[in-house]
Amino acid sequence: MKKIDKLIIKSFIGPFVLTTTVVVFIFLMRFLMMYFNDFVGKDLGLEVFGKLFLYFSLITVPISLPLATLLSALICFGNLGEHTELTAMKSAGIPTSRIILPVLIFGFFISVFSFWYNNKINPWANLKGYSLLWDVKSTKVTLNIQEGVFYRELPNYSIKVQKKLSDGKTLKNVMVYDHTGGDGNKNVTVADSGKMYTIYDNAYLIFELFNGANYIDYRGNNSYNETQFVKNKFKKNKLVFSLNSFGIKRTDENQFKYHELMKDISQLGVQIDSTRKEINKTAETHINSIENISSYQFKVVNQITKTDSSNKKSSLQTIKPGNWIEQKLKPLESKSRVNEFYDNSISSAKNVISQLETNELILSSKKREMYKADVERWHKLTMALACLVMIIIGASLGSIIKKGGFGL
Repeated sequence: MKKIDKLIIKSFIGPFVLTTTVVVFIFLMRFLMMYFNDFVGKDLGLEVFGKLFLYFSLITVPISLPLATLLSALICFGNLGEHTELTAMKSAGIPTSRIILPVLIFGFFISVFSFWYNNKINPWANLKGYSLLWDVKSTKVTLNIQEGVFYRELPNYSIKVQKKLSDGKTLKNVMVYDHTGGDGNKNVTVADSGKMYTIYDNAYLIFELFNGANYIDYRGNNSYNETQFVKNKFKKNKLVFSLNSFGIKRTDENQFKYHELMKDISQLGVQIDSTRKEINKTAETHINSIENISSYQFKVVNQITKTDSSNKKSSLQTIKPGNWIEQKLKPLESKSRVNEFYDNSISSAKNVISQLETNELILSSKKREMYKADVERWHKLTMALACLVMIIIGASLGSIIKKGGFGL
């Protein structure tokens, strides 16, 4: 490698690393703003946020590389032109193509890396990131009981607190409806005051109530008995609620592997081929069924026509004065068969139309999945080629404007 190549590569690598980091950070902030409402109030912890940011940083790398190569090439050759180094090289007889060659070779390796990354790392990052994001979106908001509002996030319970003191634990005028029996508001606990706290690493919520009563109505719909209504007074009582439904629950990642973003090129090729075979098989099966129905209808028509013509010939040959009534009934019998055949044909046509509409929806859905997989397969290649194209554009623009500051 010559000194001029080292100079250009050194001028390119620094801006490339910087711009890649900045672009990844910008796309990461875009992701954070898109799903900000799904993160608020869920007490996810630093570990979950760290994993989310890591996975989605990896996901944004293929998108960031073309932009980073464009900006770094622009900065690199803009700086060379601004400091008259580009002019000195040209005056020494070095053509522009030779000056750009080291960056093009470096860009080729970036394209190869981008293709490998898109095919191997990105599907894994998509699977990890989007499965974790789904679990985060499915997680309930942390416990937040407000004054004068029924809180229904605890399964089978409704809680209302008239006043909540500044310490966040002391409560006034507490009312708890127990709906575990599924029979309405027949189990109610009322207390003048109470305390709220959690135990066992936020696994359980404790309501410690004071000076209250518990009302339970055991009456059924068929009979009435005063002993079925129970009232229990207490000076101190504890209600324990499980908070398992508030923690994040991980879903099996295999449920997300069907999506085209979670597959590499070989897996996408298998999906496209299998879907195409399913589409052809479904279409061929339906065409064969229509042909069978049509051939059957034509056979029936021919049979009726032959029978009708033979009846006419026999009536002309064997007509006698005594059996003219039978000769009149045979055409009527043939006519009834035609009407029956007509009704059956209409019913068969309606069934075929209904099957066609259903199969059209199924085939269009399969085609859509196949086209998405095909687009994603080509997307892995085009994102890699975009890096090489952006280097050519950035180098050309940088050589023209001769301004390469990062601010520009």
